[in-house]
Amino acid sequence: MAKFVPKEIVQQAKEIDLLTYFMNNNPSELVKKGAGTYSLKTHDSVIISNGLWHRFSTNEAGKTALDYLIKVEKMTLQSAVSTILNRNINEYIKPRNEICNVTKKIVIPERAENNNIAIQYLKNRGIDEDIINDCIKKSFIYQENKTNNVVFLGYDEEHNIKYAGCRSTNEKRIMRDAKGSSKKYSFRLLSRINNDSLHIFESSIDLLSYATLLKLKGYDYQNQNLLALAGVYQPSKIIEQSKIPIAVQTFLEKNTKIKDIVLHLDNDRAGREATKGLIISLNNYNIYDIPAPYGKDINDYLCFKLGLKKKQEIDQYRINKVHNKEEMTI
Repeated sequence: MAKFVPKEIVQQAKEIDLLTYFMNNNPSELVKKGAGTYSLKTHDSVIISNGLWHRFSTNEAGKTALDYLIKVEKMTLQSAVSTILNRNINEYIKPRNEICNVTKKIVIPERAENNNIAIQYLKNRGIDEDIINDCIKKSFIYQENKTNNVVFLGYDEEHNIKYAGCRSTNEKRIMRDAKGSSKKYSFRLLSRINNDSLHIFESSIDLLSYATLLKLKGYDYQNQNLLALAGVYQPSKIIEQSKIPIAVQTFLEKNTKIKDIVLHLDNDRAGREATKGLIISLNNYNIYDIPAPYGKDINDYLCFKLGLKKKQEIDQYRINKVHNKEEMTI
């Protein structure tokens, strides 16, 4: 029978995030993927970013090292707490913030001769082929040489490439940002007409999935402002102190006429917590929380609508409450 672990001891262990844990106990296990983003040698489908971790091979996720040791390493609560607190909690050195004011030159991944594998990968995720080809034509996406990753580009106001997010087109589903990428200018598709609303997504795949859903309903996705956060946004532990993600802040500073902000974040715990933080930090705007009606995310729902996924595959995620307007529904 498992031994009782006092609540205050468990709470101490929960103070240590996964990146801090490995940097202090086993730094050689970390594989750097980009600014503030790491994977693990032992479990290469685990991605650590923005204070969170996500294991893409099993769709497990969490914030703390305790979550990881229990879910991935299959430790008991007692063993996981003991492992973390093997050193005094005050001896843990937090990793320095890697974001600095020095402008870094982005290293843009080399382009492949064609985009065939990237196109097929996106089509297999249910994304409309015309939308894919339009994004390729406008140099928003392309296929990386050697790895065949699909690369999502973000531009500044002078149309300089400032962000390149890479996503593997094989079963590993690894994500990383190119060296020197700035999340200020994450992947986005901007409206070609005056529009006072902004739609926010966790990933570029979800953004393109939403554009596809709009097209399926007869709407023109090019008349909407669509922005991906390039990863899970982590609100403050004190939810009322949550800050606006840098990608959203940058967009809103340049687009002062925005009135409505529509959130399409995931239905998992991290996505719902991020939504709460955004609702609070963006309280000067009209906020609408419209996650996918079914599945973990917008792409799950698109695949369900197209018959690429069965309801049983995505039914584990349930949404509690949705605030929407009729014209904003998916």
